[in-house]
Amino acid sequence: MIYQYRINGVPIQSGDIICTSDGKPDLLPGEFWRLIGRLLPGEADHIVIYIGPAGRCIEAGAQGVSLFEIPAGQWQSERLLQERAFFVDTFLGVAEPLKHLALTPAEEQRIREDIVAYCLAQIGKPYNLNYLDAEREDAFYCSQLAYKAYQRHSINLNTGQEMPNLPGSVKIIFPQEIWDGFAHRRAS
Repeated sequence: MIYQYRINGVPIQSGDIICTSDGKPDLLPGEFWRLIGRLLPGEADHIVIYIGPAGRCIEAGAQGVSLFEIPAGQWQSERLLQERAFFVDTFLGVAEPLKHLALTPAEEQRIREDIVAYCLAQIGKPYNLNYLDAEREDAFYCSQLAYKAYQRHSINLNTGQEMPNLPGSVKIIFPQEIWDGFAHRRAS
């Protein structure tokens, strides 16, 4: 089943990708994560996949692949500190890799349902610290989880973004390349 929801007023469907910036001002853990986010290119530092129903999401974070809930359609990561291992981020918007693919409604539903099923099957797997190995499936970093879920449908979220002075970084799936490479809706 495909669920629909709104996060900070932005419509979202099961399988869509939530893009966030690390950190949040005026909150100590938020300042720490903001510094970490500065190591990554662009404004999008983290990826979360919307699962549904209601505000249920999945992410690959410090505690591995896990679920959490966005209550009342408002992204307030400071209220989820315990559930998300003290990770604090700010909602940017939603990336929609399926938009503009000319899929039939049945094809789109099948792909969305499979993305959700794939992500749910990864719950409990550890965090992948080897960002250069996005092809493994025994551990995941945030954007790698989305990459592997979409890859099953010949949708490549790795657009080839590379960090200067970091050999091999073209293998890394950066959150910013998902934000830049696909249709997206920004939070106002």
